[in-house]
Amino acid sequence: MSAAPETETVIDRDYPVTPVPQHARKGFFSLMVVLLGFTIFTPTMLAGAALGQSFALNDLLVVILLGSAVLGAYVAVLGWIGARTGLTTVVMARYTLGSRGSKLASILLGGTQIGWYGVVIGTIGELTAQAFGWESFAAKAAVMVVVSALMCATAVYGYRGMYWVSLISTPLILILAFWVMFRSLEEVGGWAGLAAVQPDASMSMPIPVAVTTVVGTFVSAGTQAPNWTRFGRTGRQAVLACVIGFLVGNGLMIFFGAVGAITFGEGDFVLVLFNLGLVGWGLFLLFGNLWKSNADAAYSFGVAGAELFEKPSKTRFVIIGSIIGTVLALFGVNEHLPQYLGLLGTFIPPLGGVIIGDYLARWRRTQMPEGEALPRANWVNLGVYAISCALAWFAGEFGIGIPPIIGVVAALVLSFALARLSPRRPLAG
Repeated sequence: MSAAPETETVIDRDYPVTPVPQHARKGFFSLMVVLLGFTIFTPTMLAGAALGQSFALNDLLVVILLGSAVLGAYVAVLGWIGARTGLTTVVMARYTLGSRGSKLASILLGGTQIGWYGVVIGTIGELTAQAFGWESFAAKAAVMVVVSALMCATAVYGYRGMYWVSLISTPLILILAFWVMFRSLEEVGGWAGLAAVQPDASMSMPIPVAVTTVVGTFVSAGTQAPNWTRFGRTGRQAVLACVIGFLVGNGLMIFFGAVGAITFGEGDFVLVLFNLGLVGWGLFLLFGNLWKSNADAAYSFGVAGAELFEKPSKTRFVIIGSIIGTVLALFGVNEHLPQYLGLLGTFIPPLGGVIIGDYLARWRRTQMPEGEALPRANWVNLGVYAISCALAWFAGEFGIGIPPIIGVVAALVLSFALARLSPRRPLAG
């Protein structure tokens, strides 16, 4: 018993590869602040801008509500599992895919978050340069490096750092975003004027593609919601926090982007503020918003790296991932956002679906106990994941249904059914 305090000083207090103990759990308000801060994310507006140009107001609202409902329900279930097990998504994948099979999840989820990190860093560099009229690449690069260092430091500090950044900046950003939305409505004669605006025929988008775009905005990050909900005291708190963050928060940002595109021809409120001559407020929105969101991304690839290399601390992986993301930004990864969202919407949801189905079938009673003997690879679930990805991809290629939903449902149903038909515990091998 006397060794516990010494161990506690060595282990990362964010517990990246072990269950979060009860004494470190947080209340509902804390979870809500972190998750809402995660999804109040200005690049999401770019997806909303594309939708705003493609649909009339009523159809737009249907698309946003449907996509946000799918995303919110999916994330809420994963968040519930995270609170009940106290584990990150990539550690839960050990129980679903095996001790070596889980490395696929760590590479996939950690890699996509590094990509998002690079997108955000590049966006900050471009918009800051635009605000000050800087032409040189060196000026943009300097901004990228400095803000990346700040975000990296916040992620290293962990859950507490992200909580305080979110608590301070999120309310101010929401107030500013609502003000810009009402200012936009004045430009078109209120809600009636907004509803009267007809979509651009050349920008038409099939409903399944539009819903996939909404889901794709945060499906990768949402799959990693357990990274934060594992700090929740109850599963109910985690579910409600996920619904507020991913259904309400993410849906609002998509809608804000759509309104900006319809009224000002620009979906990013930062650029809208620039155009209104409010450069200072635009920069505040830019830095305050993206700082907290990107710190979450850095945290995610930090815990993924800790699982991948089986280390008890996330710190070195946060730093390495931040460097990689910054290099990607310097090479212009933010210019490929639409293609990136499409890939996320196809290949990430089936992973969450496999985890959900396998958990409900095999682990719900015991909560993935620490020290459980696990196979090196659970080939059944790995096969389910591959099949579900293929189904989602084919659905997207041939315009059948909504690919993210097909991927999640196929993975959940197959993994649940096959787990029920197999022994309660797979043999370690």
